Amino acid sequence: MSSHAPARSPQELNDAIGGGIGESPLRPDGALKVRGEFAYSSDLWAEDMLWGATLRSPHPYARIRSIDIGPAMTMAGVQTVLTADDVPGDNCFGLKYADQPVLAADVVRYKGEAVALVAADHPETARRAVEKIVVDYEVLEPVLDAERVAHDETLPKLHPDGNVVRHQKIVKGDPNATAEVVVSGVYTVGMQDQAFLGPESGLAIPAEDGGVDLYLATQDLHSDLRQTARALGLPPEKVRMTMSGVGGAFGGREDLSIQVHVCMLALHLGKPVKMVYNREESFYGHVHRHPAKMYYEHGATRDGKLVYVKARQYFDGGAYASKTPVVVGNGTTLGAGPYKVPNVDIEGWGLYTNNPPCGAMRGLGAVQPTFAYESQMDKLAAALNVDPVDLRIANAIEQGDSIPTGQVLDFPAPVAELLERVRALPMPGERTGPVDIRDMPGGASNTTHGEGVVRGVGYGVTIKNICYAEGADDFSTARVRLQVIGGEPAALVHTAAAEVGQGLVTVQQQIARSELGVERVTIHPNDTSVGPAGSSSASRQTLVTGSAVKAACDAVREALFARVAKRLQGGKVVSEAHGVLADLVEVLGDDVIEETREYHHRETFPMNENGRSERVHVQHAFSAHRAVVDVDLDLGLVKVVQLACSQDVGKAINPDAVIGQIQGGTTQGMGLAVMEEIKVVDGHIRNPSFTDYLIPTILDTPPMEIDVIERADPNAVYGQRGVGEPPTISTTPAVVAAIRAATGKELPHTPVAPEHIV
Repeated sequence: MSSHAPARSPQELNDAIGGGIGESPLRPDGALKVRGEFAYSSDLWAEDMLWGATLRSPHPYARIRSIDIGPAMTMAGVQTVLTADDVPGDNCFGLKYADQPVLAADVVRYKGEAVALVAADHPETARRAVEKIVVDYEVLEPVLDAERVAHDETLPKLHPDGNVVRHQKIVKGDPNATAEVVVSGVYTVGMQDQAFLGPESGLAIPAEDGGVDLYLATQDLHSDLRQTARALGLPPEKVRMTMSGVGGAFGGREDLSIQVHVCMLALHLGKPVKMVYNREESFYGHVHRHPAKMYYEHGATRDGKLVYVKARQYFDGGAYASKTPVVVGNGTTLGAGPYKVPNVDIEGWGLYTNNPPCGAMRGLGAVQPTFAYESQMDKLAAALNVDPVDLRIANAIEQGDSIPTGQVLDFPAPVAELLERVRALPMPGERTGPVDIRDMPGGASNTTHGEGVVRGVGYGVTIKNICYAEGADDFSTARVRLQVIGGEPAALVHTAAAEVGQGLVTVQQQIARSELGVERVTIHPNDTSVGPAGSSSASRQTLVTGSAVKAACDAVREALFARVAKRLQGGKVVSEAHGVLADLVEVLGDDVIEETREYHHRETFPMNENGRSERVHVQHAFSAHRAVVDVDLDLGLVKVVQLACSQDVGKAINPDAVIGQIQGGTTQGMGLAVMEEIKVVDGHIRNPSFTDYLIPTILDTPPMEIDVIERADPNAVYGQRGVGEPPTISTTPAVVAAIRAATGKELPHTPVAPEHIV
């Protein structure tokens, strides 16, 4: 898109918002966000509203001897202080296992765990009151080394069933296979934060029926509803949730944060209560990407054919399970990469520790092993003295091949094509003429004018599962209403699917326009008065909720056809000979047609003890990246010069949105490669701020060459594949590979820091 495009008139903007499948209408929320007029959950307000705040543990592991709330209760403006004794229902929650307390009762398992709640008439009063609560802790020795946890049964049990959340083996072929050429390595991935700009926030309003209405930013309304109602001791119908504006998510809003806390305060006081985390509390208040340690060994023939992959993966889940079981499942099933490997022996562990809890983040479970196996492919290429892209192409998986679980890929798997296409994309020009220090490693800090700077090029490719897996009944619900408003036909689409920035609102409108032939399509606010849509994660919503919207539109259309046929006594609605037989406005009149449908994708199945399953995943997506970097070898500074990506999206429902997802995911993957890491020392986060936890800015983000291909999945209603996660995954190994090419260093850890280079 040209940066010099002429401004559009209001009518042109209105026209641009319309459009069906395959077009790129403007996002209806886009202009509001750009102008700063969009309402986020932190903007919520109610009359006589109180403010909530949370007391959090200063220790990674400790017993609670006593809690004295008296000093806080005596402060002017403080309305109440609540502890674990005040939790009205079950004092536990969790996505997979209900293993995390709403408020810690007898023990805290990580620094930042919620211990008590305060409500006051001003947010500063609430925060000061939190500091007045006196907790007597017996500090315990924390359990911090995930790999040790997997094998040392003498360590304290952090949970009744022990410290292993999940252990999974994947065995294919001969686990003792040998090869002519063998390479091995130990790889580590740091803890990454989702770093969404909108902090956790929400407003709870007590209702006359004894229930509560909660307005919040989340990724899964019905999951929140289920857990919150249980903790509040209320039937689900008395806990009503409505989506507010979401300022980013990336997995960090799948788990509960403020939900139960703010509802407890509102119900206890009978007044509206609002909670908003500050940035430091946000770092403690949501899960992060699992740090991992991975041992890999690859064997190949001398002509470059893979013979075996062996791996041991250790994922540090922190204090509570969250999505750790899924991370282990994805990490092991995808752990050999998008390659034909006849013999596979992969073993993965997800462990409890006293480190901060880890859960969902973009690329769930695939980011860590992709860094490892792609590093191994580069190492193998060097050992064989072959081009690393040619090695990947020679071993690339294809349609009809099987992954290590035994699942046959019955859809296009154009891995070799993606690698060939990304390699063919234009390279950045070589530096000529006077040096602009802003284009150098170190930028405006003026550390170099080009001396000691070396350029490197690297590649990465990935396979990522789409949707939930291993037998989960992954579905979505959509309600579509068709009626005449203001003299024209209009459709209303109602789902609980969370718009978290990915453009789902636009996609639902496009599908309804295409299926119903109606231009005026409105999206109902997302709430729990309609059936579940599942989480906006796993790159699943365009496939699952998009298909549910199509199914509901199909039902509306059939009901409409039946009505026309009845009125016309058997006449056709559309005839090639006579054209249109009925006007939609006339047919509908004052009537309303409304249909609700669920979409369930094809069945998946759990794995057996060796990780075998005829279909463990619904669908897979593939992307390939090339990175070009400049490295200052004297100072260890890195400048990413260009990122190129080729990705198969099956069918681009909204081509511009697809490009945006690839750009955003690529930038996030680059962040993990060169700067993003939560530093945890002895269980304490040392950099819980955007001053010390660095994320890429526009000045760090390089030009991108993006090549989108559409190889339709025959099992999807439009052929679409999930788009959002793959570009995040393949970027990181490509950038690190480019730094290796420039420096000659092994670089087994990501993100790469200057001290790793110098």
